[in-house]
Amino acid sequence: MMKLGHIFGTKRGRKLAAFIFLLSLLGFAPRASASASLLLEEPYGRLGAFSATGHAAVYLNRVCAETPVVLRRCRPGESGVVISRYDHISGYDWIAIPIVPYLYAVEQPQNVPLYADPKLVAFLRNQYRKKYLREVAPDAPDGEVPGGNWTQLVGSAYDRTLYSYEVKTTAEQDDAFIRAFNSSPNRESFRTLSSNCADFAKDVINFYYPHAVHRSVIADVGIMTPKQAAKSLAKFGKRHPELEYSITVIPQVPGSLPRSTRVHGVMESFLKSKKYVVPATAWHPAVMACVAVVYLGSGHFNPSRDALVLNSQREAELPLAPAQRRAYQSELKQLLAENNRSSTRQDERTWKQVQAEAKPGFDDSGRPILEVRDGEKLVDVGISRENILTSSDSAVLEQELLAARLREELRRGPDKISESDVVSDWKLLQRTLPTVADSN
Repeated sequence: MMKLGHIFGTKRGRKLAAFIFLLSLLGFAPRASASASLLLEEPYGRLGAFSATGHAAVYLNRVCAETPVVLRRCRPGESGVVISRYDHISGYDWIAIPIVPYLYAVEQPQNVPLYADPKLVAFLRNQYRKKYLREVAPDAPDGEVPGGNWTQLVGSAYDRTLYSYEVKTTAEQDDAFIRAFNSSPNRESFRTLSSNCADFAKDVINFYYPHAVHRSVIADVGIMTPKQAAKSLAKFGKRHPELEYSITVIPQVPGSLPRSTRVHGVMESFLKSKKYVVPATAWHPAVMACVAVVYLGSGHFNPSRDALVLNSQREAELPLAPAQRRAYQSELKQLLAENNRSSTRQDERTWKQVQAEAKPGFDDSGRPILEVRDGEKLVDVGISRENILTSSDSAVLEQELLAARLREELRRGPDKISESDVVSDWKLLQRTLPTVADSN
């Protein structure tokens, strides 16, 4: 078995080291050049079970928001916005949200929680709404949190994995886009079949590069889907190397929220749904055979092929190899056993229960914490990478949190795991286990 100490010193394929990109994806740090990224977002929840087409948005790294519905050029140090079409949010057609809040519902990337549950996510979303989004999501009449779709505006990466398809743009294109969208009516026009989020993403990308994104009459019966938008932009980017096309996976934040599912097109969703395809096949097997041939010939597209993975340092790197993931899982189990910490599902549910009963809040520096009952006393547990070891009053709870995060990370498919995050989380866990740290 490969020991973790050995893995740390021999990262997969030293010959590939030159190809590990230290990119500041999505503009978390200032970019040298402008870019547009089509975001393909996996489906989740009840809607994901009904329709597996997911969501589409566009990230512009040099376009910022004066308000959620007024665009401007970014100032130094700003990171750009995600812009998308929404349904039933104060009558607006599109809304622009800064990239970090869009993904994580916090203002600074270092404040992203290590492990999230529904209560924490709801708290972070509402705190951001109260500070910045009352124009599009005002308080309910009783002063409480409003209902509706505004929750889609912030914290997307808690609900799902995203894929970024990035192409280079110019400052002149950005200025033209800002003028055009600020001067156009921004009135709700969402229609599922003809004016959905993927149609909007298509229009935005095509504003920069006409005909780069197009619908598929065969694979999606003419309906624009997020997956088709990504597929067509991928082809366009590969045909135009001057656009510096790249793909990056933005992993779903580890936690107790249900994991998102693979994104499909219209025909693909139909073929993979037994409740539709079985009776249809019985009714007309020849037609269904033709549909299957059509899908195999035009509908198959792997969103993560050749993709890098975004890590917690906002850098993109090669994904973890399957053999490495298994080695890490084995070593984690051994480490926890040596320190009388079980790695069973029962122990993981213990942390989930602790977090579910805790009260979320912020420390004096604005970083997320949980107020947790530990025996007879209440303790504050830092839950971000920045404060877990500085704002926490219980090493046992720190261990529970980090062990739960590592288990969740290593349960993913290898194409959604960043090795540097696993290494970083492993080192944090070791620092909460004095006997292990001392033995090294």
